[in-house]
Amino acid sequence: MKKSLTQIIALSMVSSLVLSACGSKEDDKGSASPSPSASASTGASATPAKEKLTLNWMITVPTNASKLPAADKDFVKKAIESKFNVTLNLEYMVWSTTDYQQKLNMKLASGDTPDMFQAGGAESNTYILDKAVADMTSYVNEKTMPNYFKYWVTQDELKRYAVQNVFMRAPVIFNKNQYFSYYVRKDWLDKLGLKIPTSYDEMIEVMKAFTTKDPDGNGKNDTYGLTAAGNQSSIPIDFPEYYKHNRGPGLFVEGDYFVDSGSSRQMEAILNDIKKTLALGVVDPDWFLNKPGQQWDRAAQGKAGIFFHTNRTAAFDNAANSVQKMTKDVTGINANWQPFHIEGSNGASYAALPGTPFMFGAKTPANKIQRTVEIMDWLVSEEGFLLTHYGQAGVHYTKEGTNIKIDPAAFKRDITDNGSFLDIYAGIAGNINMGPEPLGLKVIDPNETDRDRKILDRLAQVKYTLLGTNVSPIPGLDLAAFRTQMRKYQTQIVFDEKDASNWSKYRQDLMTKYQGKALFEGYAEQVGKAIGKSLKFDSAP
Repeated sequence: MKKSLTQIIALSMVSSLVLSACGSKEDDKGSASPSPSASASTGASATPAKEKLTLNWMITVPTNASKLPAADKDFVKKAIESKFNVTLNLEYMVWSTTDYQQKLNMKLASGDTPDMFQAGGAESNTYILDKAVADMTSYVNEKTMPNYFKYWVTQDELKRYAVQNVFMRAPVIFNKNQYFSYYVRKDWLDKLGLKIPTSYDEMIEVMKAFTTKDPDGNGKNDTYGLTAAGNQSSIPIDFPEYYKHNRGPGLFVEGDYFVDSGSSRQMEAILNDIKKTLALGVVDPDWFLNKPGQQWDRAAQGKAGIFFHTNRTAAFDNAANSVQKMTKDVTGINANWQPFHIEGSNGASYAALPGTPFMFGAKTPANKIQRTVEIMDWLVSEEGFLLTHYGQAGVHYTKEGTNIKIDPAAFKRDITDNGSFLDIYAGIAGNINMGPEPLGLKVIDPNETDRDRKILDRLAQVKYTLLGTNVSPIPGLDLAAFRTQMRKYQTQIVFDEKDASNWSKYRQDLMTKYQGKALFEGYAEQVGKAIGKSLKFDSAP
């Protein structure tokens, strides 16, 4: 059965809360800001003075985001507070840690609910079932959020994103371009006389060579083929065996069947092959302990020659958090990380769908929700988007026609060297990896090289499969418990059993005791309805 919010809180209280990544909640003690000069919609006429409000928001941020700068350097917060006559208290934490969810659960249980907050898909479903969030019908629509609907999210996407037949969550704007890819040290390949792999077998051979043939030439046996991040709990998609067996996308349609990769019958072969790969000693021995982001640190340190990433700038020459730049900064070596994939017939993932939901507290006053909506729509307007992604016009970029030209020196001085803090603000309504193309604009970034543009060309060739809709957790079923047990069985096989011959038995347990059959038959019905096709789910052992 599903866990209620109260049950989740009880569990969360057991763990300590690590809030080192949280933003400051101190109010601006200055005098009330002047009334805003324009409404939330770009180009709107002046609005009457509004009452001063204090807004408390809680959002997720990328693994690389650090902290907001000092108040005098935070031009985004100044703009928001002045334009909308608010004091904005923004808490932010990395989603991949459990701390964010624990902190949010405790806030909701104690009545200290943020006025706007983000959560995971399953968690948002629980909040909706527990009536912890507000109905959005009168707040999120084409009249109140014209920019959101004009440029970024369609009504059809919003409808498919709804759960429990109510409108209580909406997605932040999402990137419809995807960048799923492996990256390989091309300089290591060149030294060993090898080519960029194009198949699973070729990838394994490269991993062997990187482990045994001293690709960095330091005379030590200290390099590995692949690094990954298991977060002490899972067998991640970083392993190429998922793609070898056409189970990379996670959820997808194959013929007349809906498939859940992680619990599919093919996991037996996948896990057997992963065990063989690990036995070769070609994978970073820290892979299971690595938390998200640490695998890229290992690559940058020269410990491994292949990693998996989903960011556009993962191997750009000058991007602040690219592994390419990190490698040079850490080792002093001008490495050459290049993208490749072995995605197979089912592709690397499913085509982009709305992701992170935002919600409002059930007891949040209407005026606070309305003001929040105004700000969020401004954040996805041309003015707000450019400010939170590229900085201040005339300072960090110039706009000539439809071209946005970045000033790299100013951007580094005021933004990158201040913790890349725009990553945090971009995360309120979307993410930093999104480009302004839906707004009809194009970025001309002097920091982007011809090599970077060739990388983008290669990333554009990666195949994706159509899922068609976000799937909603089935009422009364506990997807989180299913996934937790699925991961336990997988790790048990990898670390404790001689082979994966017990997978069929474990799968039967997942489909019955942990209700996988009911879960995925429900998903199959939802996806089938969205794509106009009757789908089956194979739950046989």
